[in-house]
Amino acid sequence: MANRKLSEKQWAAIALLALPKKGGLTNLQIAERVGVAEKTIYEWKKSDSFTNALKEQIMRNTLDRLPEVMDSVPDHIINDGNAAMLRTLLQAHSMLTEKVDVSNTSDRASLDEMREQVAKLRGDKSGE
Repeated sequence: MANRKLSEKQWAAIALLALPKKGGLTNLQIAERVGVAEKTIYEWKKSDSFTNALKEQIMRNTLDRLPEVMDSVPDHIINDGNAAMLRTLLQAHSMLTEKVDVSNTSDRASLDEMREQVAKLRGDKSGE
């Protein structure tokens, strides 16, 4: 899909929409500040180039805080028992993959030995 150029008003709206909690503004207030109708903001949000630019701006805005967030993660895991928070954060930053390698390194002799020991234990226990 062609990535069309955004207007100055769209970039101004992106700057406000990318603020945490939209800077406390409603879409109507953002539209008024930018000088467009509120419906225009909703139409822009349907555009791939607008939403992609908005996502990129949000990432730029939060990138500087990432060290603070990462620093707080262990406390949340320990105090809140929230290990899922770390996983989600790492996935969001493409630092964790779903790939899991599992290999069977045990040899047949070890497995046979374990079965033999289990059988002996069962035999000893039943003889009591």
